[in-house]
Amino acid sequence: QVQLVESGGGLVQAGGSLRLSCAPSGSLHSLNVMGWYRQAAGKERELVATITSGGPTNSADFVKGRFTITTDNAKNKINLQMNSLEPGETGVYYCYADQLCGGTHTFWGQGTRVTVST
Repeated sequence: QVQLVESGGGLVQAGGSLRLSCAPSGSLHSLNVMGWYRQAAGKERELVATITSGGPTNSADFVKGRFTITTDNAKNKINLQMNSLEPGETGVYYCYADQLCGGTHTFWGQGTRVTVST
């Protein structure tokens, strides 16, 4: 099992920045991909950004140039730097991890709330 603990959410004004972190613990072998999804009230969960164990990253078009996903190997966590936040990006941000072990197992964090005010 893999446990994911997110931190860094909060309230920020439009145009501001936040940095989210996700720290995995437990059985961490074969973690292939980690990343972030978000879910606004009344909407489906959507992919924000991912990073693979080898380093390549991917992000949704709507965050390109504003959000950056990185790995902090020294602290064994991933970060999501979010700049130029917009009110429509308010929601719960979830960290996830895919583990390759006899198939792909996906683990989720409990989510951290981000509120962007006007």
